[in-house]
Amino acid sequence: MPSNASAAVDHIKDLGEYVSASPSSFHAVHEAARRLDAAGFTGLDELQPWDGGAGKFYVIRDGALIAWVTPENAGPTTGFNILGAHTDSPSFKLKPKPTTGKFGWLQAGVEVYGGPLLNSWLDRELQLAGRLVLRDGTQHLTATGPLLRFPQLAIHLDRGVNDNGLHLSKQQHMNPVFGQGDPTGEDLLALLADRVEGATVDAADIGGYDVVVADTQAPAVFGAKSEFFASGRMDNLSSTHAGLVALVAHAADAPAGGPIAVLAAFDHEEIGSNSRSGACGPILEDILVRISDGLGATVSQRRQALAASFCVSADAGHAVHPNYAEKHDPANKPVLNGGPLLKINANQRYATDATGAAVWARLCDESDVPYQEYVSNNDLPCGSTIGPLTATRLGIRTVDVGIPLLSMHSARELCGVEDPKSLSTVAELFFRTAV
Repeated sequence: MPSNASAAVDHIKDLGEYVSASPSSFHAVHEAARRLDAAGFTGLDELQPWDGGAGKFYVIRDGALIAWVTPENAGPTTGFNILGAHTDSPSFKLKPKPTTGKFGWLQAGVEVYGGPLLNSWLDRELQLAGRLVLRDGTQHLTATGPLLRFPQLAIHLDRGVNDNGLHLSKQQHMNPVFGQGDPTGEDLLALLADRVEGATVDAADIGGYDVVVADTQAPAVFGAKSEFFASGRMDNLSSTHAGLVALVAHAADAPAGGPIAVLAAFDHEEIGSNSRSGACGPILEDILVRISDGLGATVSQRRQALAASFCVSADAGHAVHPNYAEKHDPANKPVLNGGPLLKINANQRYATDATGAAVWARLCDESDVPYQEYVSNNDLPCGSTIGPLTATRLGIRTVDVGIPLLSMHSARELCGVEDPKSLSTVAELFFRTAV
């Protein structure tokens, strides 16, 4: 490993702790807020007026978080350097009337959230996690710990599975078991209410809930030279964590005349970002407008500030798979521990253009961090990110990047130990650099 191996190992350990504390998007922003509080940031309420001026702040809206550092000497036309990421991951979400079952089994009614690799969720110890909203409007986080399992059908009852492939019906086969008994006499919501920390909650008071399924296996470093890291939810908590670590480090020594550094961790990216806390919604614009207002900006000056701004959209991408190399572009095959990706797509599924590519190349050079270019195989559709959405909504120059993964959208994904730290290192320089 290179000379910064110790820093990479420390970072990956901290990433594992962050992921473990974040089984849902609501937990992810709660854990981020806890860390920001410890670093001297101030949490603000959107319902209250805000004082303008220099400082370290954050706002939570549902499962999204916007945090920023306004430097000394910031003015009405000071630009924003934004690192955009997302807090949600492909999974399963608890349905209404969630307590089901038959033949003596207790099962949870769940709906597929995003595009998970269904087979990767089989035969794992899983938990339920998210928020409960009571009828009086109060909210509580809940996490059950190991509770659920999607049991796979034994090969003796499906003899051709290894030859014909595994076919899973989302409705028929993806119903996890969580106990034994009569579902008419059980209440899964009561179990969730009982697992709320720091408060006593009566299930009868629950008016609504946003609860997802999450893997409970601890993250792990492995490989011949301990070069690999396996964990759930790295798409995209790897980027959220990298930006969070970078922003905290930047806040400790922010240059007086630099840009306003912003971490935008959106929710609902995996299902299209169309929500009030997603990148298609108004959350980022709302916060940037209020920051500019606090600095005394006119409408024209606010437009100047946005024109001076830049967004790094950070979302995990694909490393070359040794067993499926034909699925990748022949000339561009990123590897684990080769540095973060610069993600490029001719049809603007990624927002990278020549200007953004040049900015990213310069930031990586100055950070002494290698980077790799990623482009899709022409015969396969390309996914997208919050990058094009942010560029379209606000007109901000945007580039798409992220760490390379294998097993993306699996219950347990794989990255290189060095890449998350490399992404965070470049992000820290980006936060303090006028681009």
